[in-house]
Amino acid sequence: MKLTGKTVLVTGASRGIGKGIAQTLAQAGANIAFTYVSSVEKANAFEQELIASGVKAKGYQSNAADFNEAEKLVDEIVKEFGSLDVLVNNAGITRDTLLMRMSEQQWDDVLDTNLKSAFAMTKAAMKPMMKAKAGSIINITSVVGITGNAGQANYAASKAGMIGLTKSVAKELGSRNIRCNAIAPGFIETEMTDTLAAEVKAEWIKGIPLKRGGKPEDVAKCVLFLASDDSEYISGQTINVCGGMVM
Repeated sequence: MKLTGKTVLVTGASRGIGKGIAQTLAQAGANIAFTYVSSVEKANAFEQELIASGVKAKGYQSNAADFNEAEKLVDEIVKEFGSLDVLVNNAGITRDTLLMRMSEQQWDDVLDTNLKSAFAMTKAAMKPMMKAKAGSIINITSVVGITGNAGQANYAASKAGMIGLTKSVAKELGSRNIRCNAIAPGFIETEMTDTLAAEVKAEWIKGIPLKRGGKPEDVAKCVLFLASDDSEYISGQTINVCGGMVM
């Protein structure tokens, strides 16, 4: 139980990779605060699932990209849980289309949800972490932020921005014993990828040396490592969790 007694905040955790992260960290003993945007019923059910695993857990309906909401959220979590030890910036969306067809709204939506939310949450969370002189911030980026991808200029820009943010935060907060790292997942099988045609999935998997899509747990195990004291001398790094598709 590597995280027993620690409080973790996972943004966008009601489904997919975020849900897998919250479940894995709860199994490691962490108390879990998580955010969601719209599905209250699904979030309430997930909150009860986490509590049943033996940890304290609470879901918060919050827009992580809203600066004022981020500040309020962190204050509420510290009041409820007593501390905030780990922040996982996972909230993200896609609005895929070729750049020539991409609207300003599609650009803004993705940059706000994916990148601005990481800025707002990190700025809010660093205050209790600096006071405690300890903390781990983990940004869930993407291999697309490293390689780029046709039809995903907005998504790739947001995820590349998260990598730059990670490196800067690591340099600014390292003297306060606060670490910041990024994880870049590749093709991870979630509810979102379930909507893809079988031939599209097969084409993705063909380019992966391990010849399979990843699972949310594959990402979550890396998050667990970076959240725990086992990685206490690792900061400013981006770890690809992609089955070897990006080297």
